[in-house]
Amino acid sequence: MFQLPPTTVINKPLYKKAVFGKFNLKAVERNHFDADISRMSLVARISPATVPALAEGQNIKGFYVLQVILKQKEYDVKNILLLHKLIPQNLVFALQYDEETQLCVFHTRLQQSDWKQTEATLIPLQGLSLDDVWNNIVATIGGLDAQAEESIEEQIIQREQREKLLRQIESLEKQCRTEKQTRKKYELHQQIIKSKEKLK
Repeated sequence: MFQLPPTTVINKPLYKKAVFGKFNLKAVERNHFDADISRMSLVARISPATVPALAEGQNIKGFYVLQVILKQKEYDVKNILLLHKLIPQNLVFALQYDEETQLCVFHTRLQQSDWKQTEATLIPLQGLSLDDVWNNIVATIGGLDAQAEESIEEQIIQREQREKLLRQIESLEKQCRTEKQTRKKYELHQQIIKSKEKLK
């Protein structure tokens, strides 16, 4: 599965009752979680014990792949973040709906890949240590550059700032279109120009 070495496969079911019990979720929250998620299973463990060619990292000693079978493709991210809180491990989430899979990983915030055919979905183990492997996985899933001068964290912050700026520009342009007063319209237009310059 996901072109991982056979030595990493564990297939350990994770029952929803365990999630509900650990968090003492209210009925509404349980229903919300249950509406998205059909079943879950820890399908692989990557560590020096399961992949001897990999050295233990300073930060990453090992990680799991958690397969989550979804009931609907448009899931609520809060349910995945809940699982991230529940399991105090480094996790790669393999969210599966029908024949498609989306990979997710939490690093500063939740990073999500595009949906792909499950058969074509792979989790690359690139690097000599688990720190390198983990960074490359985060970069691949999040569409970042593991070889860039900026760290993965810096790239995530820069992308968040860019996305925030784009939302501000969109909001200002919307205000500008509906604004009747010429002076106010001009001020909004100047703000748009300044905001677009920051994107360069």
